[in-house]
Amino acid sequence: MRVFVEVNAGLDRKLRYLIAKLNIGSYNSIVTRVLSFVFLSTMLFAATFPSRAQQSSQKQPPAAQQPPNETNPPEEDESVAPKKYPLDPLESDRNIKVGNFYWHKGDYRGALGRYEEASKYNPNSAEAFFKIGEAEMKLKNKDAAKLAFQRVIRLAPNSKLAEESKKKLGSKG
Repeated sequence: MRVFVEVNAGLDRKLRYLIAKLNIGSYNSIVTRVLSFVFLSTMLFAATFPSRAQQSSQKQPPAAQQPPNETNPPEEDESVAPKKYPLDPLESDRNIKVGNFYWHKGDYRGALGRYEEASKYNPNSAEAFFKIGEAEMKLKNKDAAKLAFQRVIRLAPNSKLAEESKKKLGSKG
C-alpha cells in the first residue's frame, strides 16, 4: 500500500507542477485523477492505434499473401475430409438411444438424424434401419421408408424387426 501511495504522490506532484505551469486554474485531487485518466487513456489509444493502422496497410489479398499449400492438397487435408465412421456398435447404440429421446419428444427430424448416424457407425444394425423407416414414415417420405424397411428385411430376415417391416411394407403398398 505504501508503494501505491508514493507512486500516486509522485504523479500528483508532477501534475500539480504541470497545471501550475499551464495556468489551467484551480487544482485539487479530483482534477489530478481526471487528468491522469485522460492522459493514460490517450496514451493507451495512441499506442494501439498505429499498430492497427500498420496492420491494415500491410494486409494484402489472401491469394497474393499465401500461396496454396501443396504439401497438403485438399483431398488429403483432414479439416476438409468427410467424417469417418469406423465400425462402432456402442456408438451406434448410443445414437439410437438419443434418437429415441428425440422421437419421444416429437422431434422426428432430429431422431432421423441420429438413427442415420447410428446406421453409419454400424451398417449391419437392423434396429437402426427400422427406426429410420419409422421416422421417414412420420415425415411422410414413403420411398425412403420403403428402402429402410427393405434393408431391415435383407439384414435380419428372421427377426421380429423383419416381420414388423413386412407389415409396414404391406400396409403401405
